[in-house]
Amino acid sequence: MPSLRGKAQTVLGPVEPEHLGYTLTHEHLAMDYSCSFSPPSPGQEPLSDGPIEMKNLFWIKQNPYSHKENLLLYQETDAVKEELLRFKAAGGGTIVENTTTGIGRDMNTLKKLAEETGVHIIAGAGFYVDSTHSSQTQAMTVEQLTGIIVDEILKGADGTDIKCGVVGEIGCSWPLTQSEHRVLQATAQAQSQLGCPIIIHPGRHSDAPFQLIRILQEAGADVSKTVMSHLDRTICDTKKLLEFAELGCYLEYDLFGTEFLHYQFHPDTDMPSDNDRITRIRILVDEGYEDRILMAHDVHTKHRLMKYGGHGYSHILKNIVPKMLIRGISQDKIDKILLANPKRWLTFK
Repeated sequence: MPSLRGKAQTVLGPVEPEHLGYTLTHEHLAMDYSCSFSPPSPGQEPLSDGPIEMKNLFWIKQNPYSHKENLLLYQETDAVKEELLRFKAAGGGTIVENTTTGIGRDMNTLKKLAEETGVHIIAGAGFYVDSTHSSQTQAMTVEQLTGIIVDEILKGADGTDIKCGVVGEIGCSWPLTQSEHRVLQATAQAQSQLGCPIIIHPGRHSDAPFQLIRILQEAGADVSKTVMSHLDRTICDTKKLLEFAELGCYLEYDLFGTEFLHYQFHPDTDMPSDNDRITRIRILVDEGYEDRILMAHDVHTKHRLMKYGGHGYSHILKNIVPKMLIRGISQDKIDKILLANPKRWLTFK
């Protein structure tokens, strides 16, 4: 791919990687997460409906997937635009937008946001988890799926000429389904053809990232151009984390700002705090993995926006980086995590 080799591809076209700046590698700017609605506890059903208000905001923060309107991020384009301008003012340069087929990817909105804010936006190709796969997707062969992913990068996605610049987030469940397995194989094949970056959403089990890397490798993927997302909620044991780090993919801590008592999707998991995330990143840096760490917020619901009392897209730059410095992570290592590593990952080979 001579036309993309050495470049990063944004929704406004290819750019020199040096122009990306500080980069959040896993965010959403417009999506519909209704597929993951989680019924509230008995007796709390009325809380699922109605607007987001101060009087129910704490409940929503603790039960974000049980409030129907909270899952409709695509309704907040104006608020997202304001947030992107704040992100840019804080020193941010690029957002990797991980919304794929099945959760309301909106290429036109992403292009409009990029044009109006000056923030580089890189869109994701491919498919989310099995529960969002259409019957047509379920019936496709690996070759057909590969063709779709390749076209979304070379020709444009969703009937537009706006092109994706990464493959993912590729949604995987635990246990992995047959349809998800085929999508993973197609992801690997697309990457081998294009030299593109890929990013994976693992199932909620500590063995899932290991399984997915193995499948990708067997299908011909380049692990050094692969991101494993959501490690903060997936591998909580330090020994197991370091064992996974040896496999050579990027290690993404992308739930900064998410702190609650009860993780609705996996109650056995204690969601770490931002201080816990910084501690784990410090461990990885001390063990020599500073060239493989990435960070983001994975904003995907309304309550995470500043409009609704949330932290927004600038939280890492404004609040987390100063705390990382206090915790002994030097500025040059922070620059690797937020600047150099994303640039290297996003550059087509």
